[in-house]
Amino acid sequence: MALVIDPVTILNLIFCIIIVCLGCWEYLRKESLIALYIAITFGLFGIAHLGIILGVKSSNIFILTIRSIAYLVIIYALYKTALGHWNKKIGLKK
Repeated sequence: MALVIDPVTILNLIFCIIIVCLGCWEYLRKESLIALYIAITFGLFGIAHLGIILGVKSSNIFILTIRSIAYLVIIYALYKTALGHWNKKIGLKK
């Protein structure tokens, strides 16, 4: 496998790293589960971008699986947000 120096893929990887860091930071600050799920999603996309940079073809089953899981994670997070499950304060005493 030879390195693939594609500026778009490298830029996508950099943005993924930034989003993962910001998502983790937000989760640690406010315990925001949506931020954590966004960080996980972009972490998975980052793994796929890194694989492509390392020479794995974008049609490889590994890349397709990682991307599919990433999309499923964000779909789940948005679904939970749309239902308002993460907006409720469960178990807090007044």
